[in-house]
Amino acid sequence: MRRPEAFEQVAEAAGVGRGDLWLGESPVAAVWVDASGRIVHWDAAAEALLGYSASEVLGSRGELLGVPLLERIAAGRATTESCTARHRDGHLVKLAVWANPVTEPPGDGDVLAFLVDVSEALEMRVSRTVLDGLFSHSPIGLCAHDSKLRFLRVNAALEAINGVPEAEHLGRRLTDVLPGVKCAEVERVMQRVLDTGETVIDFRATGRTLAAPCEDRVWSSSYFRLEDPRGRPFGVGASVVDVTARVRAEQAAAEGRRRLDLLNEAGTCIGTTLDMGEAAQELADVTLHGLADIATVDLMAAIANDPGADPGTDLTGGIALRRLGKAPAWGSPAAEVLAPLGATLRYPADAPYVQAIASGAPFVVAAVDERAITASSCHTDAVRRLRELGVRSLLIVPLLARGRVLGAATFFRTVSARPFSSDDVTLARDMASRAAVYLDNARLYTREHDTAVTLQRSLLPDRLTPPPGIEVAHRYRPASDVNEVGGDWYDVVPMPAGRTALVVGDVMGHGIAAAAAMGKLRSAMRALARLALSPEQLLRQLDTSLADLPDAPLATCAYVVCDLADGRCSITRAGHPPPAVVRPGGTAELLELPAGAPLGVGGIDFVPTELQLPPGSILTLYTDGLVETRCADLDQRLTQLCDVLTANSALPLDDLGRTVLDRLGPSPDDDVALLLARIGSLEP
Repeated sequence: MRRPEAFEQVAEAAGVGRGDLWLGESPVAAVWVDASGRIVHWDAAAEALLGYSASEVLGSRGELLGVPLLERIAAGRATTESCTARHRDGHLVKLAVWANPVTEPPGDGDVLAFLVDVSEALEMRVSRTVLDGLFSHSPIGLCAHDSKLRFLRVNAALEAINGVPEAEHLGRRLTDVLPGVKCAEVERVMQRVLDTGETVIDFRATGRTLAAPCEDRVWSSSYFRLEDPRGRPFGVGASVVDVTARVRAEQAAAEGRRRLDLLNEAGTCIGTTLDMGEAAQELADVTLHGLADIATVDLMAAIANDPGADPGTDLTGGIALRRLGKAPAWGSPAAEVLAPLGATLRYPADAPYVQAIASGAPFVVAAVDERAITASSCHTDAVRRLRELGVRSLLIVPLLARGRVLGAATFFRTVSARPFSSDDVTLARDMASRAAVYLDNARLYTREHDTAVTLQRSLLPDRLTPPPGIEVAHRYRPASDVNEVGGDWYDVVPMPAGRTALVVGDVMGHGIAAAAAMGKLRSAMRALARLALSPEQLLRQLDTSLADLPDAPLATCAYVVCDLADGRCSITRAGHPPPAVVRPGGTAELLELPAGAPLGVGGIDFVPTELQLPPGSILTLYTDGLVETRCADLDQRLTQLCDVLTANSALPLDDLGRTVLDRLGPSPDDDVALLLARIGSLEP
């Protein structure tokens, strides 16, 4: 009889695989004892189990192993018992023995025995018991695969997850059982685990199973290699948990954080200026960071053209909108279909834009399909062209601020993005509401700026008519910021006895109130100058009159009285920047004069300074907006003023004034008033 056949025969006779111990779960040693009791076969497993090599025990009667083991084997009858043998290193090993006599020649009378370490077998028994309990009661999906990645075992939890009974799993690969899952990637991971022994934790797989055939699910799987007691890999174990709900919650939380971040970014990026066009463009730009692929911002044409206009609420005749914001400005074929910045768009009363503005509620086209194209075809062909270029969803949100509809913002999404959801509509409405407030602020400030500038210009002289012997040029430039438009003024007043008063002043404060105070102060100064009061008397009267004005503003001024008969000038400063003079040779310098106190302080004497100016001298008076800036030193700016005057002194007086203003105040932080006077001799 051949040994394999003997092995199978003995195993079957001894009940190996059906009783308390199982072959294949722990190393099994094979020993052949002949009829005389001598060991004639000793395999490698026996050597590993007891430590003796074949050369040490073959031919012996097992004296080295201990009498109990040899007696069990040599008994010559089929038996399954436990006994003790001595290991080569001296310790005792408790063994389970399967022994069966060989009844066929040429081994008739011999005994074939199999030995297993009892402690290892008991450990395997415990392990199997634990494994059975785990598979039976675990709420987590568990399975085992063989080296070909075929299912060996599946628990009830995984049956429920897959919607397939265990019997239909066994012997089949994942691709055969779950065709709706991305199995190729999963099996690549399992093969890597089998090849390398590296555990993979929380591998995410997606797809659909028979348990939920109409819904995409997400599973978290962990894979580990299965090894026999000798460390040889024979398969892959896996645990599977359905994490669809958790993933959706995480995605919702991430989406919420994204929306909040975008809303915060909008609060930071929108409204950085008080220009309606820039505020509209800021809204269009920031929405490209996660809300839309294309965005436009349109204001009611009446408001865009005149910030003080009231467009009214009657939209039965349709509306006209002016495009103030668009993003991206270039590089997008779909965006190029839309009207450019500055274009005026007209819509009939039944157009979606008019509906959104009239109702004050967002208008959503979740899918730009044939139905949407047909509905809009009577208004424009742009929707069809946008659809052809990949636009799949659009959202129109009215711009509401302080109960007034200013216009509408439109957002577009292309084929690569999902349609606008209700959460997207909420986000867009929040962003549009913030932007609308900034746009309305810009509208109000623009209106106030225009009003203040108009008022201030109306209070300044349109044309100065100096007496013979003096040439004047003047310039006025309002502040670039609406908040800085203030009360700067200049004037030339003829006086008795051939004298002339030159004055430049600045009412402290800004806005319409400062401009109004400036008008009153200028009128009072002109009346007092014609009375031929001395400079100190005139300024004292102005100082007193300011106290009668609302909120008692302060003001500075430089008051010059020129006597053209002898070229003498009396100059008095009331807290004002020092005048500059350009000598006939072309060199400019600042005049050192007592600074004085601003008008409105009260109780301060004003000290005039008498100067003799040669004919042809150019006296330069200006307000602080020309030399005071937020980012430069005052002394440097005063030096720069003298340098510009010197370098351009040969220019005509009007050109000189324009050059000074362009060089020092192209976009001033404050109002600038400039008065140049060339002092000459009287004509005979």
